[in-house]
Amino acid sequence: MILSDRPTFRKAVLSLYPHGVTKKSGHHLTCTLILTLLTLSAGTAPTIGEQRPPSGRVSIETAIESAHQNDPWLTGNRHTQEAIESMSIAAGALPDPKLSFDVANLPTNSFNFGQEAMTQVKLGLTQAFPPGDSRALRKRQLELQSSQHPFLREDRKAKVAVTVGQLWLNAYQAQESIAIIEKNRALFEQLITVTETSYAAALGKSRQQDVIRAQLELTRLEDRLTVLHQRQELFQHQLSEWLTGNENNYPDVTRQAPLMLTTQIPDLMLLHPEFYQDDRYINTQTLHQLLARHPTLQAIDQKLKESQTGVELARQKYKPEWALRAGYGYRANDAMGIKRSDLFSLGVTMSIPLFTANRQDKQVQSEISKTSAVKTEKWQMLRKLTASFATAKTQLMRLNQRQKLYNAQLLPQIHEQAEAALTAYTNDDGDFAEAVRARIAEMDAEIDAMSIDVERQKTILQLNYFFMSQARDIVTGTSRSGEFQ
Repeated sequence: MILSDRPTFRKAVLSLYPHGVTKKSGHHLTCTLILTLLTLSAGTAPTIGEQRPPSGRVSIETAIESAHQNDPWLTGNRHTQEAIESMSIAAGALPDPKLSFDVANLPTNSFNFGQEAMTQVKLGLTQAFPPGDSRALRKRQLELQSSQHPFLREDRKAKVAVTVGQLWLNAYQAQESIAIIEKNRALFEQLITVTETSYAAALGKSRQQDVIRAQLELTRLEDRLTVLHQRQELFQHQLSEWLTGNENNYPDVTRQAPLMLTTQIPDLMLLHPEFYQDDRYINTQTLHQLLARHPTLQAIDQKLKESQTGVELARQKYKPEWALRAGYGYRANDAMGIKRSDLFSLGVTMSIPLFTANRQDKQVQSEISKTSAVKTEKWQMLRKLTASFATAKTQLMRLNQRQKLYNAQLLPQIHEQAEAALTAYTNDDGDFAEAVRARIAEMDAEIDAMSIDVERQKTILQLNYFFMSQARDIVTGTSRSGEFQ
């Protein structure tokens, strides 16, 4: 029998007492029905963590992998690296030679090419040579600039993993909160039926305010469900932005469909779990050694080498720039028809860096300042990662404490309170509102416990970001614990 079919249920209740219902028997029936509903309500819907049909559901690992495949930033970064690599090859080559063509010493009184012995057609070729090791250093500088991009891509993939993972967990939290409330909504719908039937038949101590109270709590649940559905849709759309894409790696919003997530919360492994065993002090040097492996800092290291190469490149400007010139001059026969010899010339051009105070000196000083700025950038990033790690670690430790408190004490105590409130009501020593409030408190505690589990996983994602060397370490938790002990 479906309890929400209220007329049918009311007839069934009254049929249990064909000779009439006394106050005592009516109260006993009401309490029995409510006790049955509260006891069996856990079976009205799947509990959290119970396997529901997994068809078409997206796991956190699948979401992160799909986000990496559809991230246009990664594609653009690869193109940028390829452009710089091609530029480095070009930078190592000599400048193009210059070809010149002249008609020299042509007499203006006759414009006769054979009148004067000095008149000639000159063909020249000039090849310039940059000063010192400029070509090799410039090539090296561009290679170092190119080498930053694999680290930048790995850092980007790690950040995407954290972002997408947290979005997935936010959507999961909304999804499972809805499941918990849906499980309890069926209970409140049945309580309305019980209280209405009991009140209409004047059974026991049911009052009109009990009916109103049950209806009010159901309305509140409906409102909470609306808010949670809104949050779920928000996070689903934000997640879809990362997971969907067309052939150009751009999201196709016209084809997006609501995402269904797996119903099991991921159990992410911590990188270097020894850091989280207690609140003990972590040696700063050890921490910095581990953080130095981070792709962001490795990219800055390559940037620092690039800047240092720029200093050496600027110092090459103190050396002269060379140019080799070769020319061939053709002369016509003279007026008597006597053949004139053609002319060949060879020369060298060299720059003389005499005035270096406002040019070469300042260029070197500029490159040195850039190098100092990069060193400062690295130190700032190291400080930021260290501070962020300390904050996230503290948060994880507190979440561990809360999780332990909820599982060991709070959830059992709230369940006992709900049972006690129900027992008091069935023994005519409590009221219906108190029993309902206790049941709502138990439901809220279940949601809070699940939220703590979600926040722990989000914090682990962030903590793994600090110690990963590859983006996949964030989810797989490939630990290198004890390496620096």
